[in-house]
Amino acid sequence: MFDSPDLILDYLVSASFLHAAGMTLMITLVSMAWGMLIGLLIALGQEWNRPGLNVLIVAYLWLFRGTPVLFQIIFIFNVLPAMGILFSGFTSAVLALALNEAAYIAEIFRSGIEAVGKGQRTAGRSLGMKNWQVMRHIVLPQALRTVIPPIGNQFLGMLKLSALVSVIGVEDLLLTANQTASANFRYFEALTAAGVFYLAMTTLFMFGQSWLERKVNPRRGNAGATKGKSLTQRLLGMTANTGA
Repeated sequence: MFDSPDLILDYLVSASFLHAAGMTLMITLVSMAWGMLIGLLIALGQEWNRPGLNVLIVAYLWLFRGTPVLFQIIFIFNVLPAMGILFSGFTSAVLALALNEAAYIAEIFRSGIEAVGKGQRTAGRSLGMKNWQVMRHIVLPQALRTVIPPIGNQFLGMLKLSALVSVIGVEDLLLTANQTASANFRYFEALTAAGVFYLAMTTLFMFGQSWLERKVNPRRGNAGATKGKSLTQRLLGMTANTGA
């Protein structure tokens, strides 16, 4: 065990772990980007209130929120090829994670849109704005301030969910760490190195979320009360107090 720190450091700078960390980050970002786009379209589709479209949306939400994401990943990778639809492991992973995430982000966007008072929409229409202009210039900018914190949490959740793609052979951090440990039975060192990468990426996402919250709502950053602060802001405050 005396060489554990050195072995962990070797893993942290090894090409295989760096590549795996990059793959994990890529899967997270691409899946989240597509999930946000699809989720926003679903939320806007609910606003249109078309009976036929609403049935499709409800069926989509029911399906992807009612089945495990691991089931969805395996289904897309193993079942769709039998129907003549063949995807690579990376594409299957992104597709499954994005479709699953969209079902949850759609509800977040819907809640943010509904939080904007209907009187503001009426005021926009009274100025001669069309419905899409009201949505684009009045509703969505205000809804964005509301949905950033929960979407930030979804980002963190997506980073951890990405570990599930190892079951279809995508070389993410978890698969790389497990394969490395299987070769020499040093599971502690390999999994610790993977955990360090996960914590580093999670921390970056937390700082990014905090910065974005202050960017779209400067008053949030000046509230001063711990209750209104994000987790990152509270951690920074604790660090500053400890160093004083």
